[in-house]
Amino acid sequence: MLKGLGNLGDMAKMMKAAKEMQSRVEQLQQDLETIMVTGESGAGLVKATSTAKGVLTGLDIDPSIFNPDEKEVVEDLILAAIKDAQSKAAEKSQSEMEKLTAEIGLPADFKMPF
Repeated sequence: MLKGLGNLGDMAKMMKAAKEMQSRVEQLQQDLETIMVTGESGAGLVKATSTAKGVLTGLDIDPSIFNPDEKEVVEDLILAAIKDAQSKAAEKSQSEMEKLTAEIGLPADFKMPF
């Protein structure tokens, strides 16, 4: 299509690739809103569920931990489960981005500008 234009053909190819990459990253960002991860604490007594973007969507607490004398323990378990879910969300988001950059053929440590 742009044969005979020298480097302009390469530039058009690069622009097309950049546009495709941006589109795929935008799709990944949308997908991360539906991918769910679950963090746990207290050997599964408290579970926190969040999207891969880190939005907390659910909390499951085993009723056996409700003891008025151990209020602080329950609070700590809840916070630990939420932090675990957030950590897993960040890991999942990072791994999905690494998969995308590998599919596109970019270096593993490439940081997207958008």
